[in-house]
Amino acid sequence: MNGITLFSLLITLSVYLFSRVMAKRFPSPLTTPVFFSTAIIIIILLMGDITYEEYTPAKDLMTYLLGPATVALAVPLYHNREVLLSKLMPASLGLIIGTVSTIVSAVWLVKLFGLSKVIAASAGTKSVTTPVAIEAAKIIGGDPALSAAFVMVAGMFGAMLGPALLTLLKVTDPFSRGLAIGTVAHGIGTSQAAMEGPLQGAVSGAAMGFAAIITSFILPWLFPLLF
Repeated sequence: MNGITLFSLLITLSVYLFSRVMAKRFPSPLTTPVFFSTAIIIIILLMGDITYEEYTPAKDLMTYLLGPATVALAVPLYHNREVLLSKLMPASLGLIIGTVSTIVSAVWLVKLFGLSKVIAASAGTKSVTTPVAIEAAKIIGGDPALSAAFVMVAGMFGAMLGPALLTLLKVTDPFSRGLAIGTVAHGIGTSQAAMEGPLQGAVSGAAMGFAAIITSFILPWLFPLLF
C-alpha cells in the first residue's frame, strides 16, 4: 500500500467520522454524512492534487468492504423479523406501488424535457442498487455508466431529503419511514435510515432488496409502454 492510498483511506474515514458528528450537532440535509463527507473529500483531493486514478486503490478497498457491510444488514433484519412478517402484505403493496412510481416518474420526466430514449432508460433504473441498475439498463437500451450516475444521485438526494420530507409530511412511524427510504434510495438511503434506528434500517434494507427484484421483473415490459 503506497502513501497516497494510505492517506486516502485515513482521510476518507476521518472525514466520514467528522460528518457523523456534524450531522448530530447540526442536523440538516446538507450535513447528511453521505453528502457532507463526499463534498469535503472532493475538496481535499482537489487541493492535494490527487487524481481519481490515484484515489482508486483506496476506493476499491472500501468498495470491497461493502460486501460484509451489506451482509451485516441481516442482523437488524433478523431481530425485527416479527414486525416485518406482521406487516408483510401492506409493505408488499407499498413496495410495488413505490417501485412502479419511481420508474414512471423518471421516464415521464425525461420525456417532458424532450431527452433521448437512452437517458430515459438509464433514469428508469435510478432507484435500485447499482449492479441491478446496470444490468437492467442494458436490457432496455440504457447506458450503464449513465445509469450508475443516476443511481448515485438518487441515493444521495434520497438520503439527504428523504427523512426531512417524511417528517414534513408527518410520517413518523419507523416502519413506514424505512420502507419509503429503502424503496427509492437503495443502499445510500438505507445507511441514513439505519442512523434513525434499527427498525428503520432493517425495513429499508429489506425494501432495497425487494425493490431490486420487482424492478428486474417489471422494467423490461413496463419501459416500452412508457416510451
